Amino acid sequence: MEEPLQEVRETTTRAGNTTQTTQEVYEPGRRRGKGQIVAARIIWWLAGVLLAILALRFIFTLLGANPANAFANFIYSVSYPFVSPFFNLFGYSFHYGVSHLEIFTLVAMVIYALIAWGLARLVTITRD
Repeated sequence: MEEPLQEVRETTTRAGNTTQTTQEVYEPGRRRGKGQIVAARIIWWLAGVLLAILALRFIFTLLGANPANAFANFIYSVSYPFVSPFFNLFGYSFHYGVSHLEIFTLVAMVIYALIAWGLARLVTITRD
């Protein structure tokens, strides 16, 4: 919930009865629209799915999952386009089925999380 720009309190006393009225005032341009919040949630949901796939890839390569297995092959295939820009960052060798540490997958996860955070913040920016 947005913080009110100002809070107006008014106290009235009539015939021994005291009435206190509180009114919160918001600046219309500062409130986030529902569409902005929905867009930010969609961005985070998509980022969550991508990060889950990349995490599975990291775990599978760390444990040396067999690429002949249909599920492991699916994860490797789906995640390949997202990790391929980071292959030459630390050196890349194709060793599916052998246990090794893919640092570039961890770097990809961090980069995509930062991109999602930036996009979600960009969508929810309001005019001051």
